[in-house]
Amino acid sequence: MNYRVVVAFALFSIGACYGHAGAASAASWRVGVPIVTYWAGPGYPGGAELDDASAVQLAEGGWNLVWCREKALDVVQRHGLRGLITHPLLTPAALDDSKQREALDAFVARVRSHSGLYAYHLTDEPSADKFPALGKLVAYLRERDPAHLAYINLLPTYANNKQLGIEGKKVEAYNEHLRQYVEVVRPSLLSYDHYQFTNTGDASDYFLNLALIRAKAQASDLPFLNIVQASCWVPGSAASPYAPRVPTGDEMRYLVYTTLAYGAQGISYYVYCYPKHEGGIAHADGTPTPLYHALRLFNREFVAIAKELQPLKSLGVFHAGMLPPGTVPLPNESAFTLDPPVPEMEYQAGKRVQGVLLGRFGVSDATTHVLVVNLDYKAERFVVLKGSAALEAFDATRGQWMPVGGAQAELHLGKGEGKLVRVQP
Repeated sequence: MNYRVVVAFALFSIGACYGHAGAASAASWRVGVPIVTYWAGPGYPGGAELDDASAVQLAEGGWNLVWCREKALDVVQRHGLRGLITHPLLTPAALDDSKQREALDAFVARVRSHSGLYAYHLTDEPSADKFPALGKLVAYLRERDPAHLAYINLLPTYANNKQLGIEGKKVEAYNEHLRQYVEVVRPSLLSYDHYQFTNTGDASDYFLNLALIRAKAQASDLPFLNIVQASCWVPGSAASPYAPRVPTGDEMRYLVYTTLAYGAQGISYYVYCYPKHEGGIAHADGTPTPLYHALRLFNREFVAIAKELQPLKSLGVFHAGMLPPGTVPLPNESAFTLDPPVPEMEYQAGKRVQGVLLGRFGVSDATTHVLVVNLDYKAERFVVLKGSAALEAFDATRGQWMPVGGAQAELHLGKGEGKLVRVQP
């Protein structure tokens, strides 16, 4: 079947199933519009409530999933956003007490039909011993409200064995942590965080973590979301070599496009605004930082490209140039090739990655789309991509496909930037 017909049918099915981005229905939860959210900002527990002013700022910046409490759902709806709701009863302990369970039932009954609701926030970075209780809560909520996500965020690869609740070497322990999480909790989405930028360089496991999450998401037929670094949470630590650094706008673009190339349907930023954090997306008084202004564009590009990729399957992720841990080199025989090839470069732990990343996508096992990413967030790159037939490039700002004039696409990639290319239908 012509892949354009298949994609069109898939998009029709997606639209019919999702309806309004936050509307409740009898159907099971689906991603809908690709997720752009944040951690620790307006509506976040312990902070200021989401109000109209912060909702306007978030919407104008391209965020579409916001933290909120029940009373702010009308604000969420009013600004065309989706709510990640918090409540003290969204905990496994509530199921063990009859009065708390009744109160939880009443809470779900009140909010589940509100068109501002998108997801229930349950917990952050649980160890494996918490999975059985969380699995019961996820099943309990799914039975009462299948249309909305029960959201849990997982630990990164640099978590230790005690944090994971799993013994063993790093990769084996992390994979076992993911296996138990999926099998016991039965989530609808995989979400994790990984923060790689330090004062002395870039930690080595960023792509390894992406690869492990992508593999588990594919094996489990689940979408995934990546929480990336947007701040320093050790104030006054500029002289500390291993302390986190505040990313630049170009580094944020690198995080956005590498996340897309691995097939994510969601991205989140740590943090939006929170005490004792430097950088972030807004200051304490609500004034946007330079990262906010950079992400206004990147957020919209993320959604536009993720929408194009949503009905497709992630078929492979390949690196040309440096090969950090967890990465796979671009094979000689490939549906898309670089001409000339990017020469191999030695990767050194702690140094920034350089080279080109190709994320391949298709309807079945045939590659029809590729996202080409410049991995260097300090230098622009020009590459020539060759395909087997006439190609089109996607303008993520306009949401339009444009022919490139043949089976060869000349791509000018900004610092950390990516371009989506497909075989012309």
